[in-house]
Amino acid sequence: MSKNHNNKLFFRNLGANDPFIGRKTLGVGNHFNKGVHVRKRHTWFRRNVKSVALMVLLMVFVSFLDSLMVSVFDSINFHRSSTVRNSNGGEEDSVAYVHEERSTVEMYSRLLNLASSALAKKEFKQDSLRFWEEPYQEATKWKPCADKRYPTSLGKPEESNGYIMVSTNGGLNQQRVAPCNAVAVASLLNATLVLPKFLYSNVWKDPSQFSDIYQEDYFMSMLKDDIHILQELPPHLKSLDVEAIGSLITDADIPKEAKPNNYVSTVLPLLMKNKVVHFLGFGNRLGFDPLPPDLQRLRCKCNFHALKFVPKIQEVGSLLIKRIRKFKHDATERHLDKQLLGDFAPGVSSKEDYVARGSSKYLALHLRFEEDMVAYSLCDFGGGEYEKKELETYREVHFPLLIERLKNTKPVSPVELRKLGRCPLTPEEAALVLAALVLAALGFKRGTYIYLAGSRIYSGSSRMHPFSSLYPNLITKETLLTPIELAPFRNFSSQLAALDFIACATSDVFAMTDSGSQLSSLVSGFRTYYGDGHAPTLRPNKKRLAAIFSENSSIGWNTFEDRIRKMIEESQRVRVRGSGRSIYRQPRCPECMCKS
Repeated sequence: MSKNHNNKLFFRNLGANDPFIGRKTLGVGNHFNKGVHVRKRHTWFRRNVKSVALMVLLMVFVSFLDSLMVSVFDSINFHRSSTVRNSNGGEEDSVAYVHEERSTVEMYSRLLNLASSALAKKEFKQDSLRFWEEPYQEATKWKPCADKRYPTSLGKPEESNGYIMVSTNGGLNQQRVAPCNAVAVASLLNATLVLPKFLYSNVWKDPSQFSDIYQEDYFMSMLKDDIHILQELPPHLKSLDVEAIGSLITDADIPKEAKPNNYVSTVLPLLMKNKVVHFLGFGNRLGFDPLPPDLQRLRCKCNFHALKFVPKIQEVGSLLIKRIRKFKHDATERHLDKQLLGDFAPGVSSKEDYVARGSSKYLALHLRFEEDMVAYSLCDFGGGEYEKKELETYREVHFPLLIERLKNTKPVSPVELRKLGRCPLTPEEAALVLAALVLAALGFKRGTYIYLAGSRIYSGSSRMHPFSSLYPNLITKETLLTPIELAPFRNFSSQLAALDFIACATSDVFAMTDSGSQLSSLVSGFRTYYGDGHAPTLRPNKKRLAAIFSENSSIGWNTFEDRIRKMIEESQRVRVRGSGRSIYRQPRCPECMCKS
């Protein structure tokens, strides 16, 4: 079944409760009165046979013309609905993957057939709560508290040592992490923070600034007791040539995940001398340990409390999840919704509304299988010689440093890379993992929607066909929102990513295909912080998964299902953040959350 057909079915289903939809009209006037003689009827037909024939021909012609026009308009609507601006400003398919006509690529045909049969047999089995809820009661004991004041809190210094400017590159992930790290550095150096600037990237081609994504006033108000924040430099410092006076700090000056003493020894003297420093390309430039608890707590406060999406994003984000939850009953107001959507958070459904419409859940999936990621991995994905040459060409153009490095090192074979768990999951592999989970623990209904987040999928529909054949209810922001509703976000990839962030964070279950993905990590951290133990995240162990898939020619479906389930269950254990681990991804620690 085509994706376009599924999208039409989805929107038709939104009105499925209308008692007049689909109702057939009964025929009337099909019988003559009994008093009319058959002979008179025949005489009438003989006299009017030419007129009747002409009328029949006319009706056939009109019917043909109508069918032709419907086909033309359907084709036009399909092409219109399937074309949106991608993050690079070019045209892209609305569902993010149907953009290339290639033969279907399948690496695990046997397992796909087994999954399809199993889903067909168990489609209507009773829902299980095993993965719709976090499996450990311990998870509910951790509560958000990074915004609380403590007697030991550093507080805002009376005098500032100078001004810190931050310009960050990258997409929404970096535009969230960088401000939080900058807040911590400003506190560490007793400095005043100037609201961060977002650099324009030739890759993302998004001119969005801080105020286009986050609420400036709320950000400054939430952190007013911790650091000084200004919207811009004071007039007497604006004319300074920061680079000429040696106050421009780049990645070469501060290493990735630097420790606090790096900033104290390198940056503080410049700040004291010139009263201003500018971090250019600032992102993951502050380590997680060792770091004073107050600074760690301040980063959590910034990420989970101070960074609120602007009302424009909140309003459309709310519209997005309302449409996904068309048939979902919310017994209570959800903490996640309120934090992400503010005043636009969906209201609580009434019990009567719940009974009338039924209920369903939705799973959000962040599918990382973009061409750049696929090419950089150096893995083989079953596409043959064409795929190999295409990815080689892409690397030569986009990753020249990688090409140079490969010339001087012995490359690891694609087979070995896969065994080590270094290959991105294909859509086919993601589909099989989900099949095992929805059958073993989630319960599968045709009303269970899968929200697909992510960028353009490499190889397009040829890669997505196995996935869409198993799950006809795939939805994206482009299929749920109208072109008019999406228009304000065109050419603003970070704002579009914010809508995906909202849909993933507020889903009943969130599944990721790459645990190293920053967006997936930020979403899973948000769900841990505000989920109250009811927002499970499914993380695959790619090394273990590779071992399971290596047996694809012989493994039975029940065994496959059982091993996938155990792998995911182990990833869901309640763990306190380990040393060196990101507080944005793993906030379950005394610096960010309180254990009741």
